[in-house]
Amino acid sequence: MDIFLAITGTICIITGVLGSLLPVLPGPPISYAGILLLHFSSYAQYDTRFLILFAALTAVVAVLDYVIPVWGTKKFGGSKYGTWGAAIGVVIGLFFGPLGIIVGPFLGAVIGEILYGKKSNEAFRAGFGSFVGFVTGTLMKIVLSIVLAFHFFKALGGAIF
Repeated sequence: MDIFLAITGTICIITGVLGSLLPVLPGPPISYAGILLLHFSSYAQYDTRFLILFAALTAVVAVLDYVIPVWGTKKFGGSKYGTWGAAIGVVIGLFFGPLGIIVGPFLGAVIGEILYGKKSNEAFRAGFGSFVGFVTGTLMKIVLSIVLAFHFFKALGGAIF
């Protein structure tokens, strides 16, 4: 059973890191599942504080991944129309794969700003803010998934070797 948990956990860790780069997969939650699988094996026993801390970080990063593009729109001068457009773009973009998740918030913010009556250069600036937010969210996911992978392989390597 321990070998099954370790192999399944390894698959989760690798998928989680890849999922941080591919917007279709929720990277950090999958990586955290890998940590839990290893924890339930005899190879590693993580501290309760460690598990709670990383569960909280995983939840926060998962939520921020959807919120930050909207915040970026607002930070770069977007109005409520641009902010709502970016939020709607995130949701619609989910149905169009990785490209949709990247382009959706950008186009939503631009369209929202144009509907609000802003000039195209102002609308594109708000869209750029949405893109900056997307990149920031992606970086957060990658960092968290890599940190989880580090702890996973450190514990697994210490148990095996």
